[in-house]
Amino acid sequence: MKTIEINKEKCIQCGMCIKDCLTCSLEFDNEKYPKFAAGGEERCFACQHCMAICPTGALSFGGKNPKDADKVKFPKPDDVLSLIKSRRSIRQYKDEEISPEVFDKLKNMFPYIPTGCNTNTLHFSIIESKSAMDIIREKVRKNLLKLISNKLFSPLGKKFEHYKTHFENGEDLIFRGAPHMIIVSSSIHAPCANVDPIIALSYIELYAQSLGLGTCWCGFAQACFKFMPEFAPMLDIPDGYKPVYVMLLGFPDVKYPRTTIPESFPVSEIREVEEINQTISQKARRLLLNFIR
Repeated sequence: MKTIEINKEKCIQCGMCIKDCLTCSLEFDNEKYPKFAAGGEERCFACQHCMAICPTGALSFGGKNPKDADKVKFPKPDDVLSLIKSRRSIRQYKDEEISPEVFDKLKNMFPYIPTGCNTNTLHFSIIESKSAMDIIREKVRKNLLKLISNKLFSPLGKKFEHYKTHFENGEDLIFRGAPHMIIVSSSIHAPCANVDPIIALSYIELYAQSLGLGTCWCGFAQACFKFMPEFAPMLDIPDGYKPVYVMLLGFPDVKYPRTTIPESFPVSEIREVEEINQTISQKARRLLLNFIR
């Protein structure tokens, strides 16, 4: 619901809500109070920035009262950096389920995950029981053994051929014994369909770590669900949505007493910009590179 209400006793007519509106949906009325501009309701992303930025809490959006919102407070930068540095991909998990209370904390964070154009078209499939996870891991293992020897699926077969013996021995090389898993899907019509789920899992990963949980970005599982459409109904993925990525989840059965010492990424420190002439072939090559994968 895209509506705004102004408490005129609190409004100081500073115009910060109007200035911060990305879609230029707001303007002053004749009394210098904010209102929707012509066509503003249609352009509005419902991002609630207008409510969040109001210094006096005078603006309510969509029936939501600013007094019910949390006050902004930031952790110390060193604490955030320590959390990032200490993150590890966990591939050894305790044989223990996450409690419903901890899952609730995790899920209550989901609405704060940003999406392109604030579309909020993500879908989260959370395997919350080990028994359900065991059914999925066994079905994936059996399917992979069939696909590895099926010439029609040679790309996937070649990807997993090296692990065939392990699969035949019943080893869980895909899910690594994780008791839980989160699959994030997005609408095929979303403007950032391939990016939003990655943003979501990045938020989930760090918050999960603060809750004492371990995670692992599971590309193998993502490939399996991509090539095995029969899992879509099992994972309750809505029609018109595609599973983009998978994260394993559980209590770590291993501790890392120190961080790694990673190599640095190349960084271009650009302080001045100059135009560089390029040939048509150079531009075409760059355009092609921009769209690979």
